[in-house]
Amino acid sequence: MAHYYDQNPTAEHQVIELKVRINGQDFQFQTDSGVFSRSRLDYGSELMIETVINDQKKLKGRLLDLGCGYGPVGIIMKRLFPAAEVVLCDINERALGLARKNARQNQVQYIDILQSDGLQKVTGQFDTIMTNPPIRAGKAVVYRFFAESAKRLKPDGQLYVVIQKKQGAPSAQKYLQQLFAQVEVIERSAGYWIIRAKHFNEQDKAMLE
Repeated sequence: MAHYYDQNPTAEHQVIELKVRINGQDFQFQTDSGVFSRSRLDYGSELMIETVINDQKKLKGRLLDLGCGYGPVGIIMKRLFPAAEVVLCDINERALGLARKNARQNQVQYIDILQSDGLQKVTGQFDTIMTNPPIRAGKAVVYRFFAESAKRLKPDGQLYVVIQKKQGAPSAQKYLQQLFAQVEVIERSAGYWIIRAKHFNEQDKAMLE
């Protein structure tokens, strides 16, 4: 069955426009059939954005929006933190086309938007990774996102994950604890958990080896 994790969705186009207000700023996004949460900004994504804003008052460095869809997370974060180097990636070519249009529509420049299955075609290390993982793609894909993120974060890097409790948040937290030194649920709302995983620093790594 086709869904938003397909590389080339075949669903008939049904483009719509969304208006979103985050942190006192207004955004407009085009969405389409065959992409994640086409009819509204997903509540979990919005909660993750707001949580990261509160958690990192002066976010900087490299930020990856992993599984970006039509681009709201990465585009909003780049607008709010223009000094950050922001990269968006997704497997879905239709979603990436929308993300590029949405970056232009929201006057967001100097942002990289890449086609990639997870981090396979993404280069470099990151200070922050944010992901609303593709639950419908299955646990193996979601956990691969986590494992790849652990390898690509800088020593003091942080991964933020939004996932519903009913869709496996407790088991996801346990898996993340195998990859990171510190894993915390830093926000809960309407059944959604925001999990923050902090990377092993060099001292932690040495103790585990």
